[in-house]
Amino acid sequence: MKAILEIRNLTKSFRSFKAVDGISFAIPQGTCFGLLGPNGAGKTTTIEMIEGIKKPSSGDILYKGKPRDREFSKRSGIQFQSTSLMDYLKAREVLELFAKLYPHSQPIGNLVELCQLEEFLETYATRLSGGQRQRLLLAVALINDPEVLFLDEPTTGLDPQSRRNFWSLIRNIKSQGKTILLTTHYMEEAELLCDQLVIMDKGKIIADGSPYALLRQYFDHSYVCLDHQDFQCSPDAITDAVEKREDCIAIATNSVEKTLTELVSLNVDLRSLRVRNPSLDDLFLKLTGHRLRE
Repeated sequence: MKAILEIRNLTKSFRSFKAVDGISFAIPQGTCFGLLGPNGAGKTTTIEMIEGIKKPSSGDILYKGKPRDREFSKRSGIQFQSTSLMDYLKAREVLELFAKLYPHSQPIGNLVELCQLEEFLETYATRLSGGQRQRLLLAVALINDPEVLFLDEPTTGLDPQSRRNFWSLIRNIKSQGKTILLTTHYMEEAELLCDQLVIMDKGKIIADGSPYALLRQYFDHSYVCLDHQDFQCSPDAITDAVEKREDCIAIATNSVEKTLTELVSLNVDLRSLRVRNPSLDDLFLKLTGHRLRE
């Protein structure tokens, strides 16, 4: 698949601190591309350099095989991690204001339908809930009908239901053929939405590929999980590796049936038992030694 953006040996230093350390990757056209990592990993600095907000210390950023120019600014949309809205404008008036800033903009009715704004169009922007506010800001980012859409941690601070509603909007936008660059520290979000991704830690890329390929590359087992209070036996009594995690005891196993038989023979309380496949959060723990959201 043809790359719409190419990042080559990108570096950003702030005095002696290297926030982004020589990273390279390509973003295929028409995909949702994820940039993952904890706070301080270099995600926001990287996306701001690609957007053109920050100047790289070194490295190249290519748009359709060429250095970015004014055309890139016209063909990109940005939803920032934090954006202030006008105190005395209704949601509809915010859209009308931003539409006037571009020589060519999408019909506001299209954005209202796409981002599901109907119920609060006449509400003042400062009175919107967190989920409503993010949907309005998404509509603002789309107002110039961009080819590339940047979403910098768009669901941070939202409740689970609002987050899932926002995921649905992202899927709809992607179905229109737009390329999406998403930064997030929610691994579930990346696993559900992203076609390709890179995982960053301390300014470097520690893994890249599709979620499916990465999980297949690093894991060949499932997890049998139990609450701490239900696992009263010695970990040495279990054949497979036992991990004491903050939220559970996780047993990595290639045979769920064998592990269950062992647990039953040890009279382990199975009331909290659940079986799951490895996730991107497990991958991050494996690669870095700590969970993404610690």
